[in-house]
Amino acid sequence: MADPERSPVSVMTELPILQIAGLRKEYGGFVALKDIDLKVREGEFFTIVGPSGSGKTTLIKLLVGMEEQTEGSIWLRNTRLDRVPANRRPTCMVFQSLALFPHRSVGQNVEFPLKIKGMPAAERKKRALELLSMFRLPENYYGKHINQCSGGERQRIALARALAFDPEILFFDEPLSALDYRLRKTLEKELKALHLRTGKTFIYITHSLEEAMVMSDRIAILREGRFEQIGPADEIYNRPQSCFVASFMGDVNLFAVARDAAGSGAAIAHFSISAEAAAAIDIAPDKKNTLMVRPESIRILSENDLADFITRGRVAGQYLLGSRTQYEVEQEGGRALVVEAANHTPGASAGEVIRLGFDLKQAHLIQEAVS
Repeated sequence: MADPERSPVSVMTELPILQIAGLRKEYGGFVALKDIDLKVREGEFFTIVGPSGSGKTTLIKLLVGMEEQTEGSIWLRNTRLDRVPANRRPTCMVFQSLALFPHRSVGQNVEFPLKIKGMPAAERKKRALELLSMFRLPENYYGKHINQCSGGERQRIALARALAFDPEILFFDEPLSALDYRLRKTLEKELKALHLRTGKTFIYITHSLEEAMVMSDRIAILREGRFEQIGPADEIYNRPQSCFVASFMGDVNLFAVARDAAGSGAAIAHFSISAEAAAAIDIAPDKKNTLMVRPESIRILSENDLADFITRGRVAGQYLLGSRTQYEVEQEGGRALVVEAANHTPGASAGEVIRLGFDLKQAHLIQEAVS
């Protein structure tokens, strides 16, 4: 029988900084989290993404000690973190609301955790000025009141205060969601740069796929209280394990795959498929087989162009996305395809019937249990 006081991977030579084993959280009869297992490496930027109601907020509340789990354990290396009071944990949380003290100056906000630790005033000020400099805030901001600072400046101040705790892990609960697009993009880069400079472990909660893709070493997709998939950003985007993950990670085309009439290869409704590609698709007879193709992987073909998969459709809509254009193309039977093309390549006009194609190497086969 496993020792409940021993880390689940304590036999390893190098422990993950954070381990979650069999975590479950219930509220009355509602199960918010179930069978959560996770290992986060030291110095990793780990992001948890999921739709509303997936359990993101519940999970981070358990990690920072704001709530207690129903079952399971949370470990910080060899220590049962879930048995340590929230105010004694070597972690820090950056909230969406930032939770800055509006009646205090910038310097007093940054120094707050240092004051709690009993650091002398001169040392506190020196450290606060160092942190403000790290976040590109001038020295004269030290005496400035919080209500005199912009949204972006307040965000930097909240991050400076979090680092003043010198935590082993920083938790972030959608800290950029209330900012405008341009400022959010700037702070995404700053957070990534900060992570590289400090070497701290970041665990980040967001509903924004763009944030997750830009900043993360690994991404976990949370769905209905369970992890659907965990992996690097490119793996989650290009090789999703389920149709849910494929759809959640941006625009996508999903095609049901079946055996052709001769039983010798794969078939997709309203597509002509090369013999080589049809034979290369390994259809699992006891699974739901779906071919995933991202919009940028489908190209507009001339009548002489070749591709492994070819179809025709009418352009029902087109949308300019900066350097590229997205087309909504309606196939025979009414199915809508999403296609994206760079603006310097040949395009199409609304109402035009066009030829489309992609190659097998640009697609990904998803095989799921039949429900």
